[in-house]
Amino acid sequence: MSTPSTPTHRKTRADAERNRARVLKAARRLFHEHGDAVQMPEVARAAGVGVGTVYRHFPSRQALIAAVADQRFGEIAEYARTTCLHEPGRGLLLYLRHVGEVLAADQRLSAVIEATLGATAPQGEARAQLEEAVSSLIARDQAAGAIRADLTVGDVYMLVGGLSATIRVGSGDWRRFIELACDGLRSRGPR
Repeated sequence: MSTPSTPTHRKTRADAERNRARVLKAARRLFHEHGDAVQMPEVARAAGVGVGTVYRHFPSRQALIAAVADQRFGEIAEYARTTCLHEPGRGLLLYLRHVGEVLAADQRLSAVIEATLGATAPQGEARAQLEEAVSSLIARDQAAGAIRADLTVGDVYMLVGGLSATIRVGSGDWRRFIELACDGLRSRGPR
């Protein structure tokens, strides 16, 4: 009989994690290619697993889409920590450019997230991770004297919301939006 510490249990857990990762990867690709029309059986086929495996990991399509959104937010937070934080004075600009690139490259996924979850803003742990990363970027850039002292995480969320809307509706060049926004964030010194 297997116990939790036996190699069989670890192998089962590793297999389950690999299957979960395959499902998420397949779902992201399908949502990117086909948008909101994608259903769970299609995800299972693309991942090379049974539909029961998909439902074991994600009890509903909404849960799958929430997990895909969390994964994308996690990747953005990781980029902020591993790349942007190493560029004091430019970190927030790099972060906003990266977010713009992610959103512009994957508009169908963003539409699926918004249609299913009602918003594209991160929730729960994903939100906490992003807020921590953005807060660190703000502090670094403020310490470098590059951005205004009163900038908050909430302000950055407003900018990302405007960036997202600009990309979603195609109302202008999102890179220009970031350029203008970042110009308004620069430290101006005493007035």
